[in-house]
Amino acid sequence: MRSLLSLASFFSSIFGHIFSLKFLKFCIVGVSGTAIDFGLTWLFKEIFKVPKFIANAIGFVVAATNNYILNRIWTWGSTNEQVGVEYTKFFVVSLIGLGINTLILYLLNEKLKWNFYLSKVFATGVVMLWNFFANNFFTFV
Repeated sequence: MRSLLSLASFFSSIFGHIFSLKFLKFCIVGVSGTAIDFGLTWLFKEIFKVPKFIANAIGFVVAATNNYILNRIWTWGSTNEQVGVEYTKFFVVSLIGLGINTLILYLLNEKLKWNFYLSKVFATGVVMLWNFFANNFFTFV
């Protein structure tokens, strides 16, 4: 949590208080999404023996839907009546994030032989930044 506060402080110094508050809320929502993502990825990979990249996609998609709902209500306080359009934008950003996530997982785990879950942690951090900025300037405009 201390690192999230430090990151929020960094953003505050660059972008201002409102922007950094959104980022902090986004990170908190992201923690719930990450728990869902990792939990479902582990469940499908380890228990149901689904191939790791498919298990990763399942976890990512369910987490993205959770994150849309929480971010719409809490982080951005969206009142956009075109929920379907907004969700589609959010999901497109998430799918691009999934591509980035999968590419990083592939490179780190398959090519560099990093541990799968360590690779996933790194990929999640990179995708978090992508998702925040893309959603801030595209989805919830």
